[in-house]
Amino acid sequence: MILAILAAGMGSRYGGLKQIDPMTENGEFIIDFSVYDAIKAGFDKVVFIIKKENYEAFSETVGKRVSPYIKTYYAFQDLNDLPNGFTPPEGRTKPWGTAHAIYAAREYLTENFAVINSDDFYGRDAFIKAAEHLRNLEKGEHYCMVGYRLGNTLTDSGTVSRGECSVDPNGMLMSVVERTDIKKQGSDAAYRNDQGAWVELPASTVVSMNFWGLTPGVIPKISTGLEEFLEKRGSELKSEYYLPGAIDDFMKAGECDVRVYATDAQWYGVTYAEDKEYVKQSISAMIDDSIYPKTLWN
Repeated sequence: MILAILAAGMGSRYGGLKQIDPMTENGEFIIDFSVYDAIKAGFDKVVFIIKKENYEAFSETVGKRVSPYIKTYYAFQDLNDLPNGFTPPEGRTKPWGTAHAIYAAREYLTENFAVINSDDFYGRDAFIKAAEHLRNLEKGEHYCMVGYRLGNTLTDSGTVSRGECSVDPNGMLMSVVERTDIKKQGSDAAYRNDQGAWVELPASTVVSMNFWGLTPGVIPKISTGLEEFLEKRGSELKSEYYLPGAIDDFMKAGECDVRVYATDAQWYGVTYAEDKEYVKQSISAMIDDSIYPKTLWN
């Protein structure tokens, strides 16, 4: 099984290349813990989806550490890598979002795979559940998603983006809507709608943290979806083709279904620089509790 890690973002709100910012005394990054947990769950290949200019930084740090333990590949997300007939508009400088990142790694994603963000600490339970689904997957486009409680995924430092999910009584995903501006509000949360008003969201809301279990069959769907997206919004300088929205479209078209595996795990991430110290302390506590060894890679 393959683990695809979305790592092309420079982290503009964070103020640096947060994917390779040390979180332990030994210099390990959040991404190290994700790969470590994935290996424990049975994944045997990892594809880092990055910008080409970041290759040296990645390969000389986390890549060098993990490659003795898991087959390691790199895919480059380039804003010019588009279906035939499409070119980016003049002035655009950033790639086209998380679904485009999967498109960028298409030559490597030839077997069942999981997708995660590079700067989110998911917890081992998420990898175990996704691996079990992908390992036992029957033929067909039967995807999965690890769903988190919104209240476990917020930061005190500002707003975040999350996919708000509707799940039926059988644990199947009905819809996912990308909310790009969510903040804490008392014991719950709120998101800013298109009119600029804040709309309440319960802390118990199931959200997508971009942890998906997919099959190679999603690649042609994303390719077609990317063409449709570019026809509609390809002239915009900052439009993005989000993976949750793409999968929502595929579900509505009857092209796949998605089982949601709920987790009560606490999310840790460095959306903002102010988050770093809390994340470091949390990881240190897990090491003290022997959830992780003091050194991941011997």
